[in-house]
Amino acid sequence: MGKIFKFHTDVDTDQIIASQYLLFPTIDEMKVHTFESLDPDFASKVKPGDFIVACENFGCGSSREQAPGVLKALGIQAVIAKSFARIFYRNAINIGLPVIVCKDLYDHVSDGDEMELSMNEGVVRCGGREFACTKLPPYMQNILDQGGLIASLNKEEA
Repeated sequence: MGKIFKFHTDVDTDQIIASQYLLFPTIDEMKVHTFESLDPDFASKVKPGDFIVACENFGCGSSREQAPGVLKALGIQAVIAKSFARIFYRNAINIGLPVIVCKDLYDHVSDGDEMELSMNEGVVRCGGREFACTKLPPYMQNILDQGGLIASLNKEEA
């Protein structure tokens, strides 16, 4: 179980982590500024295992890998949205952050609700209801389990 942090349509990568913080040398230094323009207290409120739930086109904008990186560093269990910008989706998988498409969830949950995600079943449970979402194929789940595409490829080479 984790708490929902709900965001709108077209959340861009600059809203996730503003460009001025990309100068910091580590993700750990950047993560305290996550969603600063939308919710200045986000980084202090979020706990490992919490979820981002968004409407459409989450992660649009630039191709910065730091956007999914700060979310993972804060312990976000998964980002669940109606749709994602392709480059954000790809970057998230590359670093091992689950990104799940769920068309119906957004319209039936509120900020602060508790929810549970079963990626194996392709189901989100919240408020006594179940919502069908993307069920990742085994090879993709394996990539996430190994910490992302980069980590998976590095393990294959060893």
